[in-house]
Amino acid sequence: MSGHHTSTVVPAAPAASAQPRTFFGHPPGLFVLFFTEMWERFSYYGMRSLLVLYMLNFLFDPKHLNGQIMGFAAVKGGLEALFGPLAIQPLSSQIYGLYTAFVYLTPLFGGMLADRVIGQRRSVILGAILMAIGEFTLMSPNLFFPGLILLIFGNGCFKPNISTQVGNLYAQGDPRRDQAFTIFYMGINLGAFLSPLVCGTLGQKVGWHWGFGAAGVGMVLGLIQYLWGQKYLAPDLRMKTAAGKVEKHKEPMTKDEWLRVGSLIVLCALNIVFWACYEQQGNTMQLWADQNTNWRFLGVDIPSSWFQAFNPAMIFMFAPLLNMVWAWQARKGREPSSVTKMAMGCFMLGFSYVVMIVAAHGMDPQVRRNVMWLAGTTFIITIGELYLSPIGLSLVTKVAPARMVSMMMGMWFLSSFFGNYLSGYLGTFWTRMPKENFFWMLTGLGTAAGVAMFLLGRPIDKVIGKHDRAGNGASLPGCLERSGAAPRRLTRGRAPRRHQGGADGPQAGAGRTGGSAGRRWGASCSAISAPASARSQ
Repeated sequence: MSGHHTSTVVPAAPAASAQPRTFFGHPPGLFVLFFTEMWERFSYYGMRSLLVLYMLNFLFDPKHLNGQIMGFAAVKGGLEALFGPLAIQPLSSQIYGLYTAFVYLTPLFGGMLADRVIGQRRSVILGAILMAIGEFTLMSPNLFFPGLILLIFGNGCFKPNISTQVGNLYAQGDPRRDQAFTIFYMGINLGAFLSPLVCGTLGQKVGWHWGFGAAGVGMVLGLIQYLWGQKYLAPDLRMKTAAGKVEKHKEPMTKDEWLRVGSLIVLCALNIVFWACYEQQGNTMQLWADQNTNWRFLGVDIPSSWFQAFNPAMIFMFAPLLNMVWAWQARKGREPSSVTKMAMGCFMLGFSYVVMIVAAHGMDPQVRRNVMWLAGTTFIITIGELYLSPIGLSLVTKVAPARMVSMMMGMWFLSSFFGNYLSGYLGTFWTRMPKENFFWMLTGLGTAAGVAMFLLGRPIDKVIGKHDRAGNGASLPGCLERSGAAPRRLTRGRAPRRHQGGADGPQAGAGRTGGSAGRRWGASCSAISAPASARSQ
């Protein structure tokens, strides 16, 4: 919808009063989405921490309910038709794998639903309701499979559309966008860190249904938080269409849009390898933690499952530090492109398993190593993840054509669908090769993905670079001050613009600039450098 955009210049004084307050230099809506996502991840990871143990130790045990579970015979029969007779543990593992994979498949369709029918806000609300009902349904063992189905479909509606709304808060070229996604990613991992401590403890120590119930309560709290914070969010595409700000007729995709979509698909394909290696943390690395790690501290035996708290805790600790590094690089004009950051993340992932190669070298299978080997590996994996995952989420919102941004966000999550499957396949080699060789395999795969991203980075940047960095004032001197004073001086005598449309058509949200935008994480220079065609995702 070329040429259809509006740019309204507001007088300086009224503009200052009209600008929303910022919190740590970001719109309040970012923190509404932060806590909504935190509670959703609390719900998801709380349930997931119990799922295999629940099936193995209670649900499918012949002494309990396996003959009374709705859909059990059909699911078991279908899997055994493909894989032959399955004992309780392989059956539980198959169902766990199918569930976690489909959780990443349905966001593709949830993105389409939001883009074409009900909008991003309504999709998030629908998804949250379905997931809350699903968690409470799991409290009844007989309704186990209906509960999983509700969670799968609820996640499909929720996941791509909550992430897209983060991008809606910022104008194209706003240097805070990558920082915002990193902060948002901290919310994901805060929920992931807390959930096993609450839901896992309740489920194993008090009763399985208490754990699932706690996960349901978390989702309800997230829904309440989201409904309360609606006024702080940018309007989505459905709302702008209803207000008459978006042309309703369809236009064919342009060559530039097709090239951008193709570039994102290539990056998503390479992400499959990243996630296949990364997800070993919950698979073979957990086996190492259980069988080859010493968890005795001060005479107390710590559960090996506490290893799962390492990664989210480290993300929460190190994400702010990386934000400061990127802000410093942006001030110097040396910040890497998004694709380069993602390639660096793949290299770090591959390098992390070198630590495990050293740990496994010449080791007797019964030896238990110090927990610091796991901690060191997880630290490097975490830094690599921060260079790839939140940056990739942000890149999708910047590069995808506006009319299909949620669908492309679903495509991003689709790479995790295949990655989870590949992770399980790679895990089958755990007992078929020496541990040292297994970690060499993971190192090679991670490094190969990084090399591929670097080699493809230049041609991909030719396609998406102008959208990745369009109007980015971060490289201008003084544009990324950590203090709020400089941004206020920049905007006080000059009316900031609010960009509501652009070359790709009107967007799901209007960019907001000016005020104390740089109080902590860096100030936006969009008010002085963003072009009239800039768009907010």
